Amino acid sequence: MKQLNDISLVAQVVVFKNTRAFDQLVQKYQSPIRRFFLNLTCGDSELSDDLAQDAFIKAYTNIATFKNLSNFSTWLYRIAYNVFYDYIRSRKETSELDSREVDAVNSVEQENVGQRIDIYQSLKKLKEVERTCITLFYMEDVSIDKIAGIVGIPAGTVKSHLSRGKEKLATYLKQNGYDGNR
Repeated sequence: MKQLNDISLVAQVVVFKNTRAFDQLVQKYQSPIRRFFLNLTCGDSELSDDLAQDAFIKAYTNIATFKNLSNFSTWLYRIAYNVFYDYIRSRKETSELDSREVDAVNSVEQENVGQRIDIYQSLKKLKEVERTCITLFYMEDVSIDKIAGIVGIPAGTVKSHLSRGKEKLATYLKQNGYDGNR
C-alpha cells in the first residue's frame, strides 16, 4: 500500500505538475533521508541538511525518469547516495570527513550524548561504502537487495561490507570501553 501511494503521488507530480504531491513525498522521506546523511557525515547536521535538500531537488527535477522498476524509496536513496558520493568526489577531502568534529548541538536531544558521539566516531573508522551499507541496513532497516540497488553493487558484496563494517565497529567500540553487555 505504501508503494502504491508513492506511485500515485509520483504520477500526480509527473502528469499534473502537482507540487503538493511532491511535498507529501518530501514530508514522508525527509527524516529518513536526513538521518541517512547525518550518519554518512558522522553527525554534521548542516551538511546533512544541505545534502538532503540537494537530493530532493534532484529527485524533483528527475522524477519523470522514475520507471517504477524499484520502490520509490530505493530510487530516492540511490539519488541521496549519489549526492553524497558526488560531494565527496568534488571535495576530494575524504581525510577531512575523517577529522570532522561531531555536531554536539544536534546530539543534545539524544538520551546519552556520549554514546551518540561514540557511534559517530566509530562510523568514521569505516570506508564510505561500509558506512553506507551499515547505515542503510542497521539504521534505516533497508534490505540487502535494496542496498545493492542503491549502492550499485551485488548483494554478496553488500553482505561483505556489512560483515567487515560490523567487525570494525565492534573492535573500535570494545577498544573504547563498550563490552557488549550494555
